[in-house]
Amino acid sequence: MAAALVAADPKLWLSRSWTTRRPRRGERPDAYVFVDREQFEAAVAAGKFLEHAEFLGEQYGTPLPDAPPGRDLLLEIDRQGAEQIRAQYPDAVVVLLVPPSVEVQRERLRGRGDDEAAVERRVTTGAEEVAALRGFCDHQVVNDDLDRVVAELLDILESHRRCASAQP
Repeated sequence: MAAALVAADPKLWLSRSWTTRRPRRGERPDAYVFVDREQFEAAVAAGKFLEHAEFLGEQYGTPLPDAPPGRDLLLEIDRQGAEQIRAQYPDAVVVLLVPPSVEVQRERLRGRGDDEAAVERRVTTGAEEVAALRGFCDHQVVNDDLDRVVAELLDILESHRRCASAQP
């Protein structure tokens, strides 16, 4: 979805996260920067991440921004990352994407090749994250239809850009 959003808005720049997890079957090789734990920890020690966290036993991190001037940085992050970003950048716009239902979420996870134990772990963790983030996020969007979600996210971004440009 983030790729569709970036394609629809030339003012956006998508940050590509690092992870220690293995690529999933059929996953694009450029979906993440796939590294081992040693490489990841060395990057953390060198201060190369804007945010980083452990999620379900794997490390994930957003590298320091390299967005060209005049572009807004788009991050795909979890609750821990959102909290770190908001602490550093109080004006960051945080949007919570939620699945249309738990059953749809389960089917999506199965469709990407997750086994049943992983599916249930993700569903449980996802419900906890949504509950924790509801009051924290600026917006919530139901991830049910790609075109509608992209349009809604573009509207949210444009609204925040207008507000930011109107401030002295």
